Amino acid sequence: MADLFEDYRLGPGWDEMFGEASMPRASYEALHATLQPLSSAELGVRADVLARAFLDQGITFALKGVERPFPLDIVPRIIAADEWRTVEAGVGQRIRALEAFLADVYGAAQVLADGVVPRKVVVTSAHFHREAAGITPHNGVRIHVAGVDLIRDEQGTFRVLEDNVRVPSGVSYVMENRRAMAHVLPEVFASTRVQPVDSYPAQLLRALRAAAPVGVSEPTVVVLTPGVFNSAYFEHALLAREMGVELVEGRDLICVGNEVAMRTTAGEQRVDVIYRRIDDEFLDPVHFRADSVVGCAGLLNAARAGRVTIANAVGNGVADDKLLYTYVPDLIRYYLDEEPILPNVETYRLDDDADVLAHVLDRLDELVIKPVDGSGGAGIVIGSQATDQELARLRERVEKDPRGWIAQREVALSMVPTLVGNRLRARHVDLRPFAVNDGEKVWVLPGGLTRVALPEGALVVNSSQGGGSKDTWVLTDGLTDPAVLEEALDPPVTVAPASQGPDPGPDLGPVSAQQQQQQQAARSTPC
Repeated sequence: MADLFEDYRLGPGWDEMFGEASMPRASYEALHATLQPLSSAELGVRADVLARAFLDQGITFALKGVERPFPLDIVPRIIAADEWRTVEAGVGQRIRALEAFLADVYGAAQVLADGVVPRKVVVTSAHFHREAAGITPHNGVRIHVAGVDLIRDEQGTFRVLEDNVRVPSGVSYVMENRRAMAHVLPEVFASTRVQPVDSYPAQLLRALRAAAPVGVSEPTVVVLTPGVFNSAYFEHALLAREMGVELVEGRDLICVGNEVAMRTTAGEQRVDVIYRRIDDEFLDPVHFRADSVVGCAGLLNAARAGRVTIANAVGNGVADDKLLYTYVPDLIRYYLDEEPILPNVETYRLDDDADVLAHVLDRLDELVIKPVDGSGGAGIVIGSQATDQELARLRERVEKDPRGWIAQREVALSMVPTLVGNRLRARHVDLRPFAVNDGEKVWVLPGGLTRVALPEGALVVNSSQGGGSKDTWVLTDGLTDPAVLEEALDPPVTVAPASQGPDPGPDLGPVSAQQQQQQQAARSTPC
């Protein structure tokens, strides 16, 4: 065996490539056969090509205020067809249950009256917005795009780690990772039947058009971005370009008489669907932060009047609350009369049982403690890796606000070989599959964003915390002709020309400090 694998050690988690030392699983055999003869120098050259390609194309991510190339590992993560069918069904089931919950909680609230979810869990959530009550999208969709974070536990079972149904980010890296990998490992693609990912923009555009207000047959769709200083701006621009729609900022929009329009070089043009990449708090200064300079006043009133659709819907964040996460299996049973396909990670609620709280406080050094409204890995404390001082501070915070925290057992996330220096090493990974809901079905992108914790032993994989990514290959079952599969997964869609472009408005000169800060803060859900 070449030196790439000669000192590779199986880690504490489920190794996705190897069932045992030097014995690759069936789904990884072709990849293993390609990598095995390569020297570390040869693989390093290909890895350098990847990094240069991302840098040249401006595929970057802001980490602690510094723009850097998005780290893509050269070893892909592979998921067998039968495993993916379980993921696909489980993610779709979860989205359908959360859709029903959001419609209910902002409507009749029967789920609260029936005691399935305690009322206080909802009304104390930082992301439950009463301003969204009574806004009913005509096709019933509030979660147009979702990112459901999954991990594989010590037995290789997929489990849900958290739900992201506000403004999930990261899908652009899925598409760009695939394009880059096709150039650096073409021989593996030639011998492996990998499902494509390039149909995502067409699927998203179809769902956004389907969400248009009643009576609009040819809707105008825009992507609303906070601006160039946002960490996910590359993704906003990419999706707008791939869908053939305009990328706009708040200052490009006008809302008068509950009608929304954008300034263009040919005058004002009506807007019917806004795919917003701005958090609720910055979206509409009339109803939320009055100092917002990245949103547009009047958007929520226009949505309530049925004149514009905001995707994803305002108020979805209550379903992202990590305390609500613990009730999702019950919501699946309540709304769908089904058993959950994908289990949660074992989780403790700390706000309603003094014995549970005491038990968790006694075991802080053994558990993972998470803030319920956190995102991007911010605020997570892994007890086994924390100092005594950190645990003491955490204890004080949890005792002061039990509602603000959940506790989970520390799961040894599955591991995939990752190029570290000039050797392959086992590193922990998770997976964010992206789902698109058009009101008729929930379509799950075959793959998703695999995030990898690059430091040895690290369990926090978020890119905003210094993690990297892998291309995720979902294999076909060998029964489908590749040409037919490609056509099925990449259906034709008519894209409206985006030639006029939004009028940038009056010359505002340098971006103000306030506007720059808000562009950075209104950052969608970090990946």
